[in-house]
Amino acid sequence: MQGTVYKSTGSWYTVKTEEGSFYECRIKGKFRIKGIKSTNPVAVGDIVTFDLKEIGDEKVAVITDITERKNYIIRKSVNLSKQTHIIAANLDQVFLLVTLNNPPTFTSFIDRFLVTAEAYDIPVVLLFNKMDVYNDQEMAEIDYLVQLYKDIGYHCIDIAAKEGVNVEMVKELMVDKTSMFAGHSGVGKSTLVNALEPGLKLKTAEISEQHLQGQHTTTFAEMYDLSFEARIIDTPGIKGFGIVDMEKDEVGDYFPEFFKLKSECKFNNCLHLDEPKCAIKNALENDNISWSRYRSYVQMITGEDENYRVDIYK
Repeated sequence: MQGTVYKSTGSWYTVKTEEGSFYECRIKGKFRIKGIKSTNPVAVGDIVTFDLKEIGDEKVAVITDITERKNYIIRKSVNLSKQTHIIAANLDQVFLLVTLNNPPTFTSFIDRFLVTAEAYDIPVVLLFNKMDVYNDQEMAEIDYLVQLYKDIGYHCIDIAAKEGVNVEMVKELMVDKTSMFAGHSGVGKSTLVNALEPGLKLKTAEISEQHLQGQHTTTFAEMYDLSFEARIIDTPGIKGFGIVDMEKDEVGDYFPEFFKLKSECKFNNCLHLDEPKCAIKNALENDNISWSRYRSYVQMITGEDENYRVDIYK
């Protein structure tokens, strides 16, 4: 039998067949020794083959094969740095929710996420959430960020999920597609899903005032069929986003504004650091490339800690 993984708890996988039946499946041990260094060899969105086997008096569903993935979003595992974690597979698009504060989403995090999505050819829409609570100065910061990413070519939408502002715009982009919502805990992913499909009633939580961080309300990635012919994967909040399996000389290719200029660099293998006649450094000095994006790039290829805040106005 074949179906799509709708939920993964790490030991059990909920699989939906084309006929609409759900099965709770386990995984054959061999998947863990196939050279897959991921903490979760099967991810939500995977198309899998499974068999029903009788063990004693009950039938047990066992996943035996994974269909080759169209794409996936992957990051370094938080606790096991040598392993990776596949967040979701076979996506048509990702919506990355961004908040200026409560909790803050730093540009370094946004850029790491975008680079990974670019590497796997997954379109990303940036949703700037909680627009109903910002003061004038904060709105100016948001406007700056929106323009920054729009100029690069990313689709950006201002939303207020709790108030339903621009939710219809998001819904229109989701029809007939499998989408994933991602972002830090507390940015409003579950709130937005509830605004799109109130009947789901996903659990939400308030921001911790002490740490200005979100509380984890989504424990496992899970896919939902929505009433307007769309599928959404809601994911646990991501604290950090380590990029995976990228050589230093290819990271710049996943910054679209760098890629456009790289052929103008003097050296074909230019890393855009201290090399002479570098088109990217020249564009940076002429304010044609954002300093925050360049700092994110340098941070990625030098292996610096990702958890610092970029001064977006420099």
